[in-house]
Amino acid sequence: MVLIGAVVVCLAAIVCLVAAFVLVGQVQRLERAVEAFRDEALPLVAEARQAADQAAGELARVEAVLEGTESVTATVDSASRLAQRALANPVVKVLAFRAGAASGLRAMREPEPARRKAR
Repeated sequence: MVLIGAVVVCLAAIVCLVAAFVLVGQVQRLERAVEAFRDEALPLVAEARQAADQAAGELARVEAVLEGTESVTATVDSASRLAQRALANPVVKVLAFRAGAASGLRAMREPEPARRKAR
């Protein structure tokens, strides 16, 4: 009985040693894979960081352009309101004067009887 127990223990020890060697081999493969991943990933991360920095710079420039555009838009808007206020009344007066002058000229050109018929 002792002999069977010793054989079982020896077989279990051999199985454990083989499993340990297999696990060590797998761990080494995993370490190589992680190292390869790191070698490929680090340059990609650096490129992504550079692209993000460049995009942030471009975004800042676009923001500055938009602020300038908003300022110009506000200036043009206030200038057009000012022009409308300044020109609206004189333009109406000129148009009224023109209409009155045209009516007066027509009245002067028409003979007296035609004017009486129109009334």
